Amino acid sequence: MRVLGELRTGTGALPAAARRAVRTTFAACTGFYLFLYGLGLPVSATYALFGAVSLAGLSRIPGTGRQRAAVMVRLLPVACVLVILGTFLAVRTWSAVLGMAVIGFCVAFSAAAGPRPAGAAAGLQLLYILPSFPPYAPHTLDERLGGTLTGLLLLILAEAWVLPDPRVPTYAERAAGSVAEAARCAAALERPPYVLTGSASDRAQMAAEALRSSRVPEAERPAGPGLRERALAHTGLAARTLLSRLRNLPAPPPGREPRRAGLDLLGAVRESATGSSTLLRDGRRPVANSTELLRLRARNSRTPAELPESRRRQAALLEVADAAVALRAAAEIAVEGRGAHPQGDAADRFWYVRQNTVQLWWHRIAAHTGPRSVHFQNAVRIALALAVARTVAGLDSLPHGFWAMLAVISLTRTTAVQTRGTVRTALIGTSLGALAAGTVLALTGGETLVYAIVLPLLMLFTFTIGPVRGVGWAQALFTLVVAVVFAQLSSVTWQLAEVRFLDVTIGSAIGIVCGILAWPRGAHDELGRAVAGLLRACADDVESTTAVVTAPRGHAQVPDAEHRVRITLVMAESAYAQYQSETQRPAGRCPDWQATVMTGHHVLWGAGRVLGSADGKPLARSEAAQLGDYAARVAAGLRRAAVAADAPHKSVDGNDDGTRDGIRDRTGDGTGDGTRDRIGPGGTTGTPGSPGAAGPGMPELPGSAEAAPPDAGLLYFATTAWLDSLTADLRTIESGRAAAAPHGPG
Repeated sequence: MRVLGELRTGTGALPAAARRAVRTTFAACTGFYLFLYGLGLPVSATYALFGAVSLAGLSRIPGTGRQRAAVMVRLLPVACVLVILGTFLAVRTWSAVLGMAVIGFCVAFSAAAGPRPAGAAAGLQLLYILPSFPPYAPHTLDERLGGTLTGLLLLILAEAWVLPDPRVPTYAERAAGSVAEAARCAAALERPPYVLTGSASDRAQMAAEALRSSRVPEAERPAGPGLRERALAHTGLAARTLLSRLRNLPAPPPGREPRRAGLDLLGAVRESATGSSTLLRDGRRPVANSTELLRLRARNSRTPAELPESRRRQAALLEVADAAVALRAAAEIAVEGRGAHPQGDAADRFWYVRQNTVQLWWHRIAAHTGPRSVHFQNAVRIALALAVARTVAGLDSLPHGFWAMLAVISLTRTTAVQTRGTVRTALIGTSLGALAAGTVLALTGGETLVYAIVLPLLMLFTFTIGPVRGVGWAQALFTLVVAVVFAQLSSVTWQLAEVRFLDVTIGSAIGIVCGILAWPRGAHDELGRAVAGLLRACADDVESTTAVVTAPRGHAQVPDAEHRVRITLVMAESAYAQYQSETQRPAGRCPDWQATVMTGHHVLWGAGRVLGSADGKPLARSEAAQLGDYAARVAAGLRRAAVAADAPHKSVDGNDDGTRDGIRDRTGDGTGDGTRDRIGPGGTTGTPGSPGAAGPGMPELPGSAEAAPPDAGLLYFATTAWLDSLTADLRTIESGRAAAAPHGPG
């Protein structure tokens, strides 16, 4: 009764579930009744109903109804191919099993392409499973395809036009709002006191947090391999970086006005950010481009300030300008695609503009082809379980054996703990549903009219309550649904409910066994390994980049560690994304994984900024020695953090909500880049205590460089600022790890 009350009052998640239930019921029942009672085609009726249920009830495609409809339109050819393959491979058990393993792997591996393909994977599996069981009847292929297409087309129309979902802001619109806030911050920094006030800093923090993945609906996250998705992801990263750099811009020396050249550069940043916001919000290119910003950035980099404190602010301003240039280039690519032409050094940063769609997909697939990818692990796990289930169903001739495989794809989770808990709840629900179904079948007998009247109401209730109340309710209610459906297709008895329970039990047992055999801890262990590999690659990149900066003229070599950082960053981000969706045991504090992943971005982008600051003028011997020593300490800290990340952790948690569960931006600025705790070249600002001092129970961290030489140039300060930000990142990582330790500081 409480659930029905929530449905009437429109609270909680029920309105969205109710709208989806209406659309699913309309599409499934319309096609089912049309073919069964209108045309007398039971095969087409079966495929029409399960075609609609596969992509609506079993799949979890994120987004609004119209967004899901667009995804389903693109999946229509795939659905037809799966039905055809399933029909012809059912000729022998061995061919059906082989097809199940190969196709099951490919469909599950498609999750590497983003959240929408991942959400549709379970439904696509069902579209292959349904025709792969006896009887082998290739002569009914036209009926199967006709029913499948009808059910899916009805579902597409229903998703697009029946009870449309409210529109949500796109990622580009969210980024436009954050970039507009960056423009306001730049305008405020042009006026005395030339630093942001507390309220302005808080607004910038909120704008940066709005772009965190945990704050963005899954359907709007730019996670795909395409050009625009990659550019949108970089747009969000550049916007968060720009906001952080503006918030932490050092004040001018006491008693001195800031340089006019620096104020002009801030004005160009403001104009560029305003144009980027307009571009993202309205989709039209503003009149002004990045030419003026690039000119002023070059002018500031050629004319060092007089005082070391002014040069420190000047180096920070150049970082601000670099973030604004990257933001504008990323926004242009995200909106205009390959029609955009990034200016200056931004063209090299966005390498994917020069790649076609096939190459971009190949990059994504190749990055995840291997046992260290969680997408590869999940695909192997589900393919193995499906192949075993199809073998058991074929050898034992299970009646309605596809129910066992349906249990595999709907109940198998990425960890053995999750699978075991889900199966326990599902079996309880299935047993209760089977008991209710057996009672209904025994009481009504062969009254087909009763089943026809009850089916729409039962489906509406099932798809409304099931997603809200959990897997136990879903299995119980779906058991009733399939009993009512098959009672209309053929003469059945109460024993159909018994068969349903048996099949679900077999499928659940197979899922548990395969989950135990194939990476039973899911993303937990893989995340530690991926993060450790990322931190080691970052350490190598820090050393190689600093070696280029400090090398005498003519002896510098471009570092090749950047490619390894990119690859390991992809693996760490995918493992972290899956980790957030897993229910771990026991729930509690955990290391700050997000801060660790963000460190990879800061190494990657910061190295580009540092190398771009090099003007060919060699550093003095004292400057080079200080930077080399500082980089060595930062690299050593990254490697120590890698060793700690690869060690087993006892308390983990899968949340990324910035709350007490441990995955948190402990810098306080919502960007995870740690620049709020920045230590200046003299070690006078940032973390209290001596440079490199760590809190109780924390390992010693690298400190900042020594006091800057009086004649140090911009390249020295740019490199120091980058290493300072990485030092602050290490403090964030270690503080999160200490808080997660059983006896660490709270």
